[in-house]
Amino acid sequence: MIDWLLEPFQHPFNQRALLAALLIGFTNGYASAFVVLKKSALKVGSLSHALLPGIAVAVLLVGLHEWSAFLGALFAALFIGLGSLAVSRGSRLDQDSSLAILYTAAFSGGIILLRRLGVTQQMDEWLFGNIMGLRNGDLWTTFWISFGALGVLTALHRPLLMTLFDSEVAATLGVPIRALNYLLLAVLIVVLISSLQAVGCMLALGLLVTPAATIYLLTDSTSALFWGGSLLGGAASAAAVLIGWHLNLEQGPVIVLVLGAVFLIAFIFSPKYGVLRRAGSHAR
Repeated sequence: MIDWLLEPFQHPFNQRALLAALLIGFTNGYASAFVVLKKSALKVGSLSHALLPGIAVAVLLVGLHEWSAFLGALFAALFIGLGSLAVSRGSRLDQDSSLAILYTAAFSGGIILLRRLGVTQQMDEWLFGNIMGLRNGDLWTTFWISFGALGVLTALHRPLLMTLFDSEVAATLGVPIRALNYLLLAVLIVVLISSLQAVGCMLALGLLVTPAATIYLLTDSTSALFWGGSLLGGAASAAAVLIGWHLNLEQGPVIVLVLGAVFLIAFIFSPKYGVLRRAGSHAR
């Protein structure tokens, strides 16, 4: 039994996958608190789908390289996000409607282009992730992205929270609200891109929202939302890698599925906001 449990730790690719899962899950868990507090899950989800066309254009222009996919995804997400803002300001449409139109059109074009380029296998990995295929260079890239994102979000924690909870008061205190909103969006996009190899652009939203959303059902503490989400994201992602190994399942979907299962448990059994708690209150 012990040998069966320890077997995954004996393989270098599993060790890299576990470290990456911890880093990616922890960073996404911390960032997910901002998404939950800002109530912008659907907007961030749209941007996660916008990553694919950027990858397709980058592969077309410079070929398939380690950094081409990353930079292409970053450019596409920023372009779609800012483009939706420009369309909403220049027409009667709201930003959510503009974003939905732009990202679905771009996503469709990205799929067609990647199929024409003959990178179908890589496309599946970009869509659903392949954390077991991480190389040492990929792991270092994940580390620096996670380190940078966590550093920025932690350093600007207080002003960011002020813009989320009371933007008018923050403005009177001289907080650059618009600049911070753009910066937060940019950091969330980078975090999404760092998750590509783990869960792919189709499932990245689940990893970026579920950890803090689960903690949100358990406590009213804002600090617990950030650090609890981080610990849950890292632990669930690492556990999912081990579960996927032992059950011969793809780790990307398992990561999101494990997080979804924990969320369901909190939704039902939360001592403060769970379904059973509310049902008991109504019965009394």
